[in-house]
Amino acid sequence: MTTHKVGTREEWLVARLGLLDAEKAFTRRGDELARQRQALPWVQIDKSYQFETGQGRQSLADLFDGRSQLIVYHFMFGPDYKAGCPSCSAIADSFNGIVAHLQHHDVAFWAVSRAPLEKLQAYKQRMGWTFPWASSSDSDETGIWWRRHDEYGAGT
Repeated sequence: MTTHKVGTREEWLVARLGLLDAEKAFTRRGDELARQRQALPWVQIDKSYQFETGQGRQSLADLFDGRSQLIVYHFMFGPDYKAGCPSCSAIADSFNGIVAHLQHHDVAFWAVSRAPLEKLQAYKQRMGWTFPWASSSDSDETGIWWRRHDEYGAGT
């Protein structure tokens, strides 16, 4: 049996309008954080990052596949994981459908993980995914940023 408060329509409306103010403030703060993130300085890439793909070894430039933009989704799947991060896996269920749309807008898309390519391909097949997925397991690209984000994964 629930012990949740039951009130009148008027009580609900007062509470809802108060919550709406908080929600709007939250949205404005999120918008401001997004502006700050977009204003971060760019850093020129001066390393030759290499990735293992189903088409062989490819450079970061190769992943663009002739397009002007590249989206890389860091899929948390570390070398010692038995499966991909559950949250990343749920998000990735929508990737198959977006790749063609992105390509038509001059955008390449890749998921990249630290696990060996063979492990990624087996998981990809198990999940029924077709989106491009590369391994950075033998790359310098597995720097501190990637390791820190993998710490939050639950794929072990």
